[in-house]
Amino acid sequence: MTDAAFPILSDDSRCPCLSGETYGSCCGRFHSGAVLAPTAVQLMRSRYSGYVVGDEAYLLRTWHPSTRPADLDLDPSVRWLSLEIVATTGGGPFDTTGTVEFTARSKYDGVAHAQHENSSFVRENGAWLYVDAL
Repeated sequence: MTDAAFPILSDDSRCPCLSGETYGSCCGRFHSGAVLAPTAVQLMRSRYSGYVVGDEAYLLRTWHPSTRPADLDLDPSVRWLSLEIVATTGGGPFDTTGTVEFTARSKYDGVAHAQHENSSFVRENGAWLYVDAL
């Protein structure tokens, strides 16, 4: 781990999930616990932003207990650059399951990386939760 720090975003900063909204009106409201993400894709976006800002508590809180690790050790020297939602199935406000295919780009030690994943989500007690990568 380096001396790097996670970025601190104000509510009027551009949201790192690239939704076009501000952080406060997009992922920040989910991170704060003010509201739950209403769709699987919004949870995916907020989890990506959680990695950007190093919000380990949010990431663990939105991870299904059957697959959730005991803890996370996020490296602030990883710079998350972009999120592209490729496709979704289900995951809407009236669904109980869904998938979100995405590509997340990052840079670590000067080397660019792309993480392509098809994530599965379930909604339990009104809350969307990340389950695993398909």
